[in-house]
Amino acid sequence: MISSTSGSTGDRGFWKGLKVQGDVIGALLMRELHTRYGRENIGYLWVFLEPLSLASAVALLHAGHGLPHGGIHPVPFAILGYTMFIMFRGMVTRADGALESNMPLLYHRRVTIFDMMLARGLLEGVGTTMSFIALMGLVTALGMVGPPARLLELLTGIGLMFWFSFAVSLLICAGTHDNKLVARFVHPITYVLMPLSGAFYQLSWIPEPYKYWLTCFPLATIFELLRYGQFHAAKDTYIDIPYVVGWCLLLTYAGLVSIRVTRRRIHLH
Repeated sequence: MISSTSGSTGDRGFWKGLKVQGDVIGALLMRELHTRYGRENIGYLWVFLEPLSLASAVALLHAGHGLPHGGIHPVPFAILGYTMFIMFRGMVTRADGALESNMPLLYHRRVTIFDMMLARGLLEGVGTTMSFIALMGLVTALGMVGPPARLLELLTGIGLMFWFSFAVSLLICAGTHDNKLVARFVHPITYVLMPLSGAFYQLSWIPEPYKYWLTCFPLATIFELLRYGQFHAAKDTYIDIPYVVGWCLLLTYAGLVSIRVTRRRIHLH
């Protein structure tokens, strides 16, 4: 027979463990901030100023264009596409070599590869999301776009983009450890994926059979959801959230298994 006190003790143990894990991730996050940006000049502000400057440059390139198909202004269209793609690209490319640069941290029993990757992912996600909010706020004030048409869908799209990117980053982290050949392909592949991702087009613009092929690519579906959440003129014709969630679950499981196998191969001296 299980006493009632044992259940409460288990609950306290769970929440205590969760708090410890949160403290570990918070410490890793601050370490990553300091290591990457330092404290000199504007320091931590580069977390969102770096993606902000890149996205601003892309938005300016579209400023002189007419309205694209669907009546969405090209500047906010480009801002949404590029800032969200920066989240994906940043998390994936920084996963290459993540273990090598953080190997000493694994001497601490409570620190895991998952914790290191989550801290890095949160830094990228927060930075790009802040840049997106800042730029969208600016173009909204200039009258180029209205407030988010469907806030829940927009937030869901941002969450799925983070989840998908994080899951892929786990696979990249494991795959590039001690494998320089795989590491060399990471950056080129992200550049190839940019025009295929759906960041700068709507699926309704694409003829068949290419449209069908692109609907099978989760990133294109996520971008359709993001635009549907932000723009009144966007349609939900090609949005399939369960399909994207399925991909995220599969990639997350594969990523967790991969980093677990990788951790067993690491011998600390």
